[in-house]
Amino acid sequence: MYRELTEYIDRISGYGWSVVIAELVIIGAVIYVILKFLEGTRGLRLFRGLILILATILLIIGVLAENFHLTRIKVLARPVLYIIFFGSLIVFQPELRRGLMRLGEARWFRRLISASESTIQSITSAAKYLSANKIGALIAIERQVGLASTSESGILLDARVSAELLKTIFWPGSALHDLGVIIQENRILAAGCQFPLTDSENIDPSLGSRHRAAVGLTEDSDAVVVVVSEETGMISLAVDGKLYTNLSAHQLEDKLKQLLMGAR
Repeated sequence: MYRELTEYIDRISGYGWSVVIAELVIIGAVIYVILKFLEGTRGLRLFRGLILILATILLIIGVLAENFHLTRIKVLARPVLYIIFFGSLIVFQPELRRGLMRLGEARWFRRLISASESTIQSITSAAKYLSANKIGALIAIERQVGLASTSESGILLDARVSAELLKTIFWPGSALHDLGVIIQENRILAAGCQFPLTDSENIDPSLGSRHRAAVGLTEDSDAVVVVVSEETGMISLAVDGKLYTNLSAHQLEDKLKQLLMGAR
């Protein structure tokens, strides 16, 4: 064991320590980016488990199989590694899909979309009223990533954005008040839309399905989602998979202007 370790260190020394350090830094950076991307999701635990399995297999192959001449284990190890690799593509399918969608949001693919000040004021006014009366609401504003597939789950409206219309849609007892509204290019594209729920573990357990749906949509797209809690009247804003809670109407308006009026 000691001899093999010494030989391994000698081989590394032959490459030059600067090259070895550079490679280790690159590998560490890649792992760090993956961990940050998976932070707060179930995929993080799966990734840690996968690393543990791979490390165990490589240890068995590199030490036990070589020292004890376990040729069958060496033969079987390679197919097992292939199975783990292809299996991980299935297990991490949601994370891979999300990563590809984020790649598609790169600046060179973007089309110029911004919300007008009147649209932002209408959303803010509606949120303030709904919050004061503890009426739940879920409003998504589309940016570069289209929400056509999500809007198909609801009722198409194609109506001008107004505070009065938003209040009417979310009024208790209306057919559309339980689900979400999608705003596209300063018009209400659809209402009664089902948003995907997040599986993030960073969401406060006391928050309901509206907040999980808001975060879920912003994980799959670059949309900005306004949430009003039916239980507390709290106004929240979801963007890039993060949730900002306990916002005043003034704070909401400022954040929407920053996100939707050219401040990219």
